[in-house]
Amino acid sequence: MTVGDLSRQTGVTVKALREYTDLGLIYTLGRSPANYRLYDTDALWCVRFIGELRGLGLTVAEIRDLTTAYLDSPDRPVGSHLAELLHRSRERLRQRITAQQQILDRIDEFETEHQHHLEEGDLCWAGDPRCEA
Repeated sequence: MTVGDLSRQTGVTVKALREYTDLGLIYTLGRSPANYRLYDTDALWCVRFIGELRGLGLTVAEIRDLTTAYLDSPDRPVGSHLAELLHRSRERLRQRITAQQQILDRIDEFETEHQHHLEEGDLCWAGDPRCEA
């Protein structure tokens, strides 16, 4: 199948599939006479697996690291390596949640502090020349 066929079957953009191929995450069978990349059905599994790992928050670089570890030592299990990558992903997510919660807290504080002005529509920022009269 061509990269377009693979894209249609997986819902992944052609651009992303080309990137995955260039990074060695998906292998091609070579090229067609018209110079299109050709893939077999194994590529479907690879794309779905990449999607699963991306859905767990792993970066493309981490997925590449995991596949490299597997390819370098196919007889060694990669479970502990994957566990470490999942731990990193979890920590990144917790940090993002904390940052977003801080923004929500600042919104709450601002609304509480300026509730009267927000309701009346007359909120002026310090130094705003439109509010000086």
